[in-house]
Parts: sequence; structure tokens; C-alpha cells
Amino acid sequence: MPTVTKGGLAELEYFIADVFTDTPLKGNPLAVVMDSVGLPTERMQAIAREFNLSETTFVERKPAGVERAEGVRVRVFTTQEELNFAGHPTLGTATVLKLHAPETVRADTVTLKLNVGQVPVRFEAEGLFGEMTQRDPEFGAELDRAEVARLAGLAIEDLDPALPPQVVSTGTAFAIVPLRSAEALARLQVRQAEATAWLRERGARWLYVLGPSPGHADGSRPEYRARMQFNGGEDPATGSAAGCAIAYLLARGAVAAGERIVVRQGVEIGRPSDLYLSAKMKSARVTDVRVAGSTVLVAMGRLFLP
Repeated sequence: MPTVTKGGLAELEYFIADVFTDTPLKGNPLAVVMDSVGLPTERMQAIAREFNLSETTFVERKPAGVERAEGVRVRVFTTQEELNFAGHPTLGTATVLKLHAPETVRADTVTLKLNVGQVPVRFEAEGLFGEMTQRDPEFGAELDRAEVARLAGLAIEDLDPALPPQVVSTGTAFAIVPLRSAEALARLQVRQAEATAWLRERGARWLYVLGPSPGHADGSRPEYRARMQFNGGEDPATGSAAGCAIAYLLARGAVAAGERIVVRQGVEIGRPSDLYLSAKMKSARVTDVRVAGSTVLVAMGRLFLP
């Protein structure tokens, strides 16, 4: 529960973390508001607008026995709405809990209870590199290439002819749009109002556009670059979409089962982010979708609210 000051204001502790990076002021920033039990939904939404980041999370602590059975209750908000699941808020919030609520760590894992259900985040024994396991994917409709290209501000020739755009969800549905190469990402200019309406009719929320890049010097691991423009801006790193992307790439045979690839996002807006992805196949179905990366804390403070 929030503490109350002598002046009658509710006092809430918060942290700012940069996710999918180990360098402050890079990656995707996240606000994590602690001990928000009893805070009305509309107040959470107003606080998210106040921070004005792509997402803000609210941690609602429960008794230890409940958290052991169900996970730590966390709600995720953009500046406009509550989300059932989002990737960088999951990884970032789990990291904040690991550092400032160590009783939530069990066998190197923090399990969050999101609207979409339980999501475990496993940390390496040392450091703040964490790996979340997302829900098994659901594959939706394939999308018209020409219309997707138009809505993305690209030419149809920019899209990979062997990999059709498709709706995929591991908790939040994205239209995965593979390109021939990462070069075309520099020209991405999503017609956001039109694209949002068109995608929602087809069960998706946003376009996640990615293309292959040269990769590591020794060529041992595939590398991709990605961009995701939404809500009038651009996301430096989209962990939920990255889970959809690795599920799609594996299902289409573009990557091998169990192979970890790296996706770099946020380059064009000066917030480079590195996401490490893998998934497996079981009985011809994609499963064990994992999205990993580092997190660094950059600020902490308190909210004072009437």
C-alpha cells in the first residue's frame, strides 16, 4: 500500500530502468511504480501519462504465499491504455524486483503475474541479464503484401518474397513484416492512423518490421535489425513483438530450433537495444519462446499524489 505523508499525500516509490541494454540512456526506458495496491486504474493511467514513456508498470505486492503460487502481480500501461502483456516492461520490472525486492527471486527466477498470466524471468547467476519465457505463439492471418508495404511507407520489392507478413501473438498480436534486408528500415514511415485501423480488423495491433543484417564477424549467429513505430512515435525495443518474430522465423524455417539470434532495434532514434531470441519445436509446434537482454537502473524517486 502507498504510504501517506503528514500532508495527506500518498507517497509511491518508483524506478526508471533502461531495458535491453547495459548502457544508461540507451535501450528502452521504463518506469516501475512500487507498492501500488489499491491504486485505481484511472490513477495508474494518469501516472503513465505523467511519465510519458512507452510503458509504465505498477507492482501490486501480495502475501508471500500468494506470490509463490501466482507470481508478483504487475500491470502494464502505455500512455493511452492498459496492455495484457509487453516485453520490455516484463524484463525491466523483474530486474527492479531482483534488486529491490530480493525475496521475489526463487532459483534465479522472478515470476510475474500479468494480465496474460504467469511469465517467468530467469537471471544469470551474476549480473542483470534476464531471459523471459513467453506464451506459446498463436498464428493469425497472412496479410496482403502490397497493402502492408503501402501502410509501412515501403515498396513491395522491399518485402521478403519468401516470407509473407503474418499476424502472430505471444500475448500481444503483431503483424510480423520480414524485409529482404535491413537497408529498407531507414525508409520506414508507418501511416499510423490508417495502419492501426486496418490491423485491428485483422487481429493485430502494430507492424513489427525486421530484416537481416550482416551478423557477427565470425558468422556464427544470425543478426536482424527491427523497427516498431506506434502511438505517434517509435519504440526503442519491443520484447513482445520480438517473441512473435522468433516464433514466426522458426515456424517458417528461417532460423533453427533452439538457435539464439540477436535483434538490434532503436538505432534510428539513438536508443540502440539488443534482444536475444530463441524458440523450440515440439510436435511440429513452436514452443519455449524466449526473449533475453540486460537492464540498467538510471533513476529512482517518489510520487506525491492527493
